[in-house]
Amino acid sequence: MIKLTFCLTRLPGLSREQFQAYWYDNHAPLVKSVSEVLGIRRYVQMHSMPDEASAALQASRGGPASYDGVAQLWYDSLEDLGQRMADPRARDAAQLLLEDEKKFIDLPRSPLWWGVERPIIG
Repeated sequence: MIKLTFCLTRLPGLSREQFQAYWYDNHAPLVKSVSEVLGIRRYVQMHSMPDEASAALQASRGGPASYDGVAQLWYDSLEDLGQRMADPRARDAAQLLLEDEKKFIDLPRSPLWWGVERPIIG
């Protein structure tokens, strides 16, 4: 299993609440609707809490501002995903998700990467 982690920053002009509501109420059902063709095994949204909840922790480490949320998606493998993307339906599904992301995510300020989990506890 591999995991895509996507640290999300909202578009300017959206409040955190507006961003998180759109992400959960509109984008999540869209992801679910194309999950089979894209081979998404699991999808989790982690919504950030208000800034004041993390302020002391960030200050103690000299950390940057928090993200508005983190999306995590699990897939079987990069090879499996590559094979799926040969199907025009999967390419259309991926494009559909990207077009929707442009409505609420500041993509240039939202890093994403592939990784492999290495559980330590639990």
